[in-house]
Amino acid sequence: MHICLMPELRWNPLLDTWTMVATNRQNRPHLPKDYCPFCPGGANMPASYDVLAYPNDFPALSLEPRPPLNLHRGGRLEKPGIFRKAEAVGKCEVILYSPEHDKKFYELSDAHLLKIVELWNSRFHEIAKDERVKYIFEFENKGEEVGVTIPHPHGQLYAYSWVPLKIREELENCKKYFKAHGSSVFADLNKAEKKHKQRVVYENKSFIAYIPYFTDYPYGVFVVNKALKGNITRFTVQEKKDLADVLKKITAGFDKIFDRPFPYMMCLHQTPVNEKKYADAENYYAFHIEFYPPLRAKDKIKWYSGSEMGAGAAANPLDVDECAGILRSKIK
Repeated sequence: MHICLMPELRWNPLLDTWTMVATNRQNRPHLPKDYCPFCPGGANMPASYDVLAYPNDFPALSLEPRPPLNLHRGGRLEKPGIFRKAEAVGKCEVILYSPEHDKKFYELSDAHLLKIVELWNSRFHEIAKDERVKYIFEFENKGEEVGVTIPHPHGQLYAYSWVPLKIREELENCKKYFKAHGSSVFADLNKAEKKHKQRVVYENKSFIAYIPYFTDYPYGVFVVNKALKGNITRFTVQEKKDLADVLKKITAGFDKIFDRPFPYMMCLHQTPVNEKKYADAENYYAFHIEFYPPLRAKDKIKWYSGSEMGAGAAANPLDVDECAGILRSKIK
């Protein structure tokens, strides 16, 4: 029996991608009741902070990885073949939004929200300097329904040494669309959704937010930058303020839909870094945020079950035009 003691990457030949194997994450805190490791002064936290990028205590990736073990039980060396592994090169960080344990994202001041956006920007810029990093993924999980283990307001950052499968598929399909139509799919989506109107939930000078025609989550909002810039480091100060504004409006609206805390995954999709294959990605790919909120009713979850997970055949149980109208009515 092979025991993985340190994080490593294992090749999936069916999907042409890597799986992170990180048994060290098994012991991370799970909804502790009597303490919070992310509050000021807790665990390895400083005595005070406003926003903070903190190295994950249980990382699946590291910029100083140990070589993966190449032993089976009994000490026999693995032979090269279908079983491939690699060092888990990368970085995992926790992005702390606020020192206040019960503060909601949309309850933070505009100035404070801008600090979060600036932190996303600075961490992306700094981590991209390492040539081994190929993709930087900033995201937030909110709510126990999506697996949150510590409720303190925070997001995360994963820096991968490869371009993950979903992002790669988006990039490849956007490139095909660009070659076929001579325009960016995001430019055409923004134009079409704005013309349709019914699925647009909010818009400001720099961003438009809508629940796409094709999304599989009932309230699966996309936030797309109108200038079609590839990543957050390209944004002006005003665009960063507008990003903070649109996220504040949407997250506040979410909680009003069912008059309860609204769980979601918020995922920032951006152009790869240090990857020659996608050096021209900004021609056809744009920074956007995809929300994956699992609620389809106040007390009902839209599960990703057999067909969705096993076959990758997405299904949406609700009409997104109706969902967009509900969310739009909750946004002030």
